[in-house]
Amino acid sequence: MDPVATTLVILALAVVAFLSNRVPLGVVAIGVSVALWATGVLDLGQALAGFGDPTVLFIATLFVVGEALDATGVTAWAGQQLIGRAGTRRTPLLVVVCVLVAAVTALISVNGAVAALLPVVVVVAARAGIPPSQMLMPLAFSAHAGSLLALTGTPVNIIVSEAAADAGARPFGFFEFGLVGVPLLIGTILVIAVFGRRLLPERAPTMLPQDLATRARTLREQYAVPEGTELIGVRRGVAEVVVAPRSELIGQHLFPGMATPSGDLVVLAVHRGGEELRGADATLRAGDTLLLSGPWELLERNTEGDDVLVVDRPSDVRRSVPLGVGAKRAIAVLAVMVVLLATGIVPPAIAGLLAASALVLMRVVTPTRAYRSVSWTTVVLVAGMIPLSTAFVQTGAAELIASGLLDVVGDASPHVALLAICVLTMVLGQLISNTATVLIVAPIAVVVAGDLGVSVLPFMMALSVSGAASFLTPVATPANTMVLEPGGYRFGDYWKLGLPLLVLFLVVAVLYVPLVWPF
Repeated sequence: MDPVATTLVILALAVVAFLSNRVPLGVVAIGVSVALWATGVLDLGQALAGFGDPTVLFIATLFVVGEALDATGVTAWAGQQLIGRAGTRRTPLLVVVCVLVAAVTALISVNGAVAALLPVVVVVAARAGIPPSQMLMPLAFSAHAGSLLALTGTPVNIIVSEAAADAGARPFGFFEFGLVGVPLLIGTILVIAVFGRRLLPERAPTMLPQDLATRARTLREQYAVPEGTELIGVRRGVAEVVVAPRSELIGQHLFPGMATPSGDLVVLAVHRGGEELRGADATLRAGDTLLLSGPWELLERNTEGDDVLVVDRPSDVRRSVPLGVGAKRAIAVLAVMVVLLATGIVPPAIAGLLAASALVLMRVVTPTRAYRSVSWTTVVLVAGMIPLSTAFVQTGAAELIASGLLDVVGDASPHVALLAICVLTMVLGQLISNTATVLIVAPIAVVVAGDLGVSVLPFMMALSVSGAASFLTPVATPANTMVLEPGGYRFGDYWKLGLPLLVLFLVVAVLYVPLVWPF
């Protein structure tokens, strides 16, 4: 089969697999790389080149940086400080939530920011008497706008920046995305503030995230812990665990005040059936509950085995402690990384690797947590789809599609071609990963710009804007999915607020972007 036809067939099969939601994204991406090699479209080195691409390494390191800020309570502190001062009026509260999540997104990605702030926003909404459904979709959509404030906001920004450089132009600066991101964020907030009340449902949630910030008070009351005992703080924490079946703890005698068999933790309380377990002859059985205290790292280490079942993971509870252990170090490393990225002293991948390594060496995150923090689905998705972009260029498939697109738009201005590229990106972005979408469309946009004899920069920046406009469905991005149940949303709720925002992003991409980055 002709290489162009083969490449297009592989693309079509990948899109079908993405749409089916039955095949994991990483498996689809790996399948694309393998298929390109198996059909002879690419050699082995080209088919696997994505897994060593600097872009992929940079994306992976950003997850580690985001984990450090989240795990040390920097995100929780920022959320409590700003939202706590916003009062209970709907509009000021919405504006503060939108600005906050956008700022956090610029540094730790859309999904990380929404996951970190979602519980805080739910609690604040409840205290203000506002249905979570009026707050959580604005949280997710503002995060999408915030992803355009800086290079680190989303993998898409990194991809289009590298694509622009590979096309012979230049990479975008670290804060250069803010030239379009700031107007989009302002526009997003205005749409939400003016039309949100009518376009968002007022509905009871089907599921609410736990308010881990109040966990200490709940545990103190349930287990009758003396008031002078610190349960959750910067140096120490607690873990509520259940003795598992076949646990080595079964038959042992534990009582409040003694150390656990490992010697690492202190037993604060022992309960059976909700009542305190008393008596010198009382021994543990499966199902008994223990309240354990100790340093956060030791709590995590000693509750990961099969002897106990953890009610709330210590790592999750620790995130609710504002400015915990390592927070200052995490902020310092972040600041240095931003300076390196903004000045271009070193390549982005090197800046990211230095930051991630420093966080591990400074013991802000453990090596195990650093590995676990990486969204390997995203990493494998990008790595596996990069060879498809290579195949599009090498086989001439991108040229073929670009020529067809230009035949359709005829001799119209570059704005029309840009409009077609953006519409294609936005349609695909509602159905499959926006990262995969941009990897597919980017080489086509490069060829279109080349054929028109115009700069590739407005096409790449418009791609980033279009990729962020994933508003119409709950499956468009993980952030949209995260707020589905806590907000009590239904599938058809998203397009009502999402459509005006999508139109806003489309207008900005087609009309405003070329003013800042001329053709």
